[in-house]
Amino acid sequence: MGCGTGVLTRAILELAAPHEVFGIDPSDGFLAYARSHTADARAHFQTGDARGLPFEAEAFDAVVSGLVLNFVPDPAQGLAAMRRVARPGGAVAAYVWDYAGQMQMMRYCWDAAGALDPAALDLDEGRRLPICRPEVLGKLFETAGLSRLEVRAIDVPTDFRDFDDYWSPFLVGQAPAPSYVASLDEARRLELRERIRAALPVAPDGSIHLIARAWAVHGER
Repeated sequence: MGCGTGVLTRAILELAAPHEVFGIDPSDGFLAYARSHTADARAHFQTGDARGLPFEAEAFDAVVSGLVLNFVPDPAQGLAAMRRVARPGGAVAAYVWDYAGQMQMMRYCWDAAGALDPAALDLDEGRRLPICRPEVLGKLFETAGLSRLEVRAIDVPTDFRDFDDYWSPFLVGQAPAPSYVASLDEARRLELRERIRAALPVAPDGSIHLIARAWAVHGER
């Protein structure tokens, strides 16, 4: 659900042994990319809405979503759709970034922005997306009627060769944090940049070693 450019689909094809994998996404651009970069006849991509998956009930052995469920306007409705198309005993699983905690690249930015500009607090994904907390994510799956729940962290190293390597993604003007940075005048952007620089753990060689944590949840129908 929400296959995007097909990264998770390709991982499933590589690491598991599925008969078929169906990826759905509302973005035609993402779907075109996924089709052109997935050279496996077992993969199928089609347009679809997370809140109303275009499949029969109990159609799949596993239904998964990566870094998407928190962006569904009604996550409970999206999860109900995932549960509906899973067979009895089938797996339903998702993972989301830990924006409020150990998605460290983003936390350093939003903590600094919030200290300088209280208005930035309303843009912080850690505040806007409560589903990205493990207890909330687990409760969502429990309320959906899924059993044998497991919630755990997945930590991914995010290493930067220097501060410029860290800072450059915030200058592209896409997603909430880069859009916020782009909205600042030059003086305020410089102030934010230097406040982040002062807070980051910089190694003697200038490199910066952080982690990006995702919370993953797995249940069974």
